[in-house]
Amino acid sequence: MDATATLPYAGLLLASLLYLAAVLRRRNGNLPPGPTGLPLVGSLPSLDPQLHAYFARLAGRYGPIFSIRLGSKLGVVVTSPSLAREVLRDQDLLFSSRDVPDAARSISYGGGQNIVWNPVGPTWRLLRRVCVREMLGPAGLDNVRALRDREFRATLRHLHAQAAAGAPVDVGAQMFLTTMNVITGTLWGGNIGDEAQRAAVGKEFRHLVAEITEMLGAPNVSDFFPALARFDLQGIRRKSDVLKERFNQMFAKIIEQRMKAEQAGGEPPAQDFLEYMLRLEKEGGDGKAAFTMTNVKALLMDMVVGGTETTSNTVEWAMAELMRRPPLLAKVREELDAVVGRDAVVEESHLPRLHYLNAVVKETLRLHPALPLMVPHCPDADATVAGYRVPAGSRVFVNVWAIMRDPEVWKDPEEFVPERFLPGGADGGEGRKLDFTGSDMGYLPFGSGRRICAGIAMADRMTAYSLAMLLQAFDWELPAGARLDLEEKFAIVMKKATPLVAVPTPRLSRPELYSA
Repeated sequence: MDATATLPYAGLLLASLLYLAAVLRRRNGNLPPGPTGLPLVGSLPSLDPQLHAYFARLAGRYGPIFSIRLGSKLGVVVTSPSLAREVLRDQDLLFSSRDVPDAARSISYGGGQNIVWNPVGPTWRLLRRVCVREMLGPAGLDNVRALRDREFRATLRHLHAQAAAGAPVDVGAQMFLTTMNVITGTLWGGNIGDEAQRAAVGKEFRHLVAEITEMLGAPNVSDFFPALARFDLQGIRRKSDVLKERFNQMFAKIIEQRMKAEQAGGEPPAQDFLEYMLRLEKEGGDGKAAFTMTNVKALLMDMVVGGTETTSNTVEWAMAELMRRPPLLAKVREELDAVVGRDAVVEESHLPRLHYLNAVVKETLRLHPALPLMVPHCPDADATVAGYRVPAGSRVFVNVWAIMRDPEVWKDPEEFVPERFLPGGADGGEGRKLDFTGSDMGYLPFGSGRRICAGIAMADRMTAYSLAMLLQAFDWELPAGARLDLEEKFAIVMKKATPLVAVPTPRLSRPELYSA
């Protein structure tokens, strides 16, 4: 075939390529800037396991909003207070949906049964109202204050025994067990046997929760290429199913025991969160949305997984930061001695007067937010942020870790300075409201907008109470030869890469205070 004969084919090929390029330009037109990536896989090969820090570095190159192609999925990352406001407040409803990861779909009984992954609508509103009104709101928390006091006293006795033996304590593991007993006691009124049983069950339980959070934070081919999800190439869904079934068996046993007790009559039914949910399940919902036994189990999963590790991690980070800075630790102790003294044990009622300790909690959450990247938002339709197009179905990440370390928002952002949260602090600024409500877009440890964390009140009380108890009742030092580090480990939640292990020494005035 001569050159003249091939010209029409070459022209047709060129026209086709130009047309395809035009289509791609229209499809990708006016997206936020970002790395080009490779064909098919995008930027997947260059992902850093420390995803929050990797996204922060990309923001330094491309600006406060950038796009990143992850397989067949488009991600959009927001890293400034003003753009976070556009997503979380100004266009809250448009961005309120979720792109449910494959592992989360398994763990959460299908992805549409709990609060975290349920799309905003009648069912989501019912689930959130149930949790906040009956368990996580101030009134619900006040109803179970005696339970928290009992569990903290049990922890105090255990730590005193460890101190008497000169034994080191894994701070995060111990506070996980305390938090777990408080949450499960609030949910269904039970705790975990004697000290040996508590330790064994707590260790297994913490392992399960850690596996779940690590799987939710792990890169998954099924999420980046949904067409391949049915093949479960990494086996993550199979592992998720196994973990869910272990929780499911536990929940089913607890529910069955409760229902049998009610059928047998005798004692009046317990007035706890599980009892309320079972009544609502019998009624079928609130008339606007159904409420099923699957919803009951999914909400139990929400509370157990979402409230245990996040709280214990924050306490561990706070202890590590203070032990690294003895002058700040001394300030906390001075306040505790002034408000409580050493002739009594700190109680929850003391917390409102512990202003410096509460500032320590806030500063810990600024530097080490429980979720460094918010659970991704997903616009239901094409949206515009900062003048850029954000296509429907994109995964929108708000990098709160980077926002809360932004030197344009915070003075000396890498330094641990609790004083910034006290009246007259360097970052107070005119009109700034540095609390947990999400109204100041530079401080978002629990999110903002309608998707803000439902468990703020419980997390705040549990974290402050835990820290107050650990520091008022004991001195702490590292074991001989140990080194304190603050290296992070990303796994959807923010963890210490190396657990904090320390040796307690009693500091209260009388030994009997530990056994009261």
